[in-house]
Amino acid sequence: MQIFIDSADPAEIRKYYELGIIDGVTTNPSLATKVGRPYREMVDEILSFVNGPVSLEVLGTTYDEMLREARGLSQINPNVYVKIPMLPEGIKVVKALAAEGIKTNVTLVFSPTQALFAAKAGANFVSPFIGRFDDTGHDGMEVLKEIVQIFKNYQFPAKVLAASIRSPRHLAEAAIIGADIATVSPDALEKSFKHPLTDKGLQAFLDDFKKSGLQPLV
Repeated sequence: MQIFIDSADPAEIRKYYELGIIDGVTTNPSLATKVGRPYREMVDEILSFVNGPVSLEVLGTTYDEMLREARGLSQINPNVYVKIPMLPEGIKVVKALAAEGIKTNVTLVFSPTQALFAAKAGANFVSPFIGRFDDTGHDGMEVLKEIVQIFKNYQFPAKVLAASIRSPRHLAEAAIIGADIATVSPDALEKSFKHPLTDKGLQAFLDDFKKSGLQPLV
């Protein structure tokens, strides 16, 4: 499974990208406003070092607005995937962009039928929002499982991108279910690295070596 980082902060993205575990980036206007820098400046910096998909979102909601923005965003860099909201007009835009060879990521997907429509329109990525679905009292992972199965049934080329991943367990379950990609917040990535038994075991190794009086090999 590929792992993307869900952030608009170049410094934050670089920190995890340099670990070798990040395959791409997803951003949105809400994330960008938290950084406090010009949006285009941040995007250009991210694209300068990330060698993988970077999703940039349109702000319009009408067909003409979204189509115009998507064409402009696609010209910024070949790695750009244009995020289109799951709206009837959005699906129409995805169909048009697919015909032009412009890569898309349909966002704000909350049901298997929405995912099906996005895949049929020619989306490259389809992003069900797991955490936000859980917030409504429903089982986001069950929805993800259904979407993955539908895509397998009909061999859609679109990739399932599990979004709104909020915990290490979310990430593990998405991988078990078979999502192609998970986009993960920096906080959830940090938590996924940690386990109390790892810390305890490492400290025990270091203490034992120190007590032994042995010298390091190199």
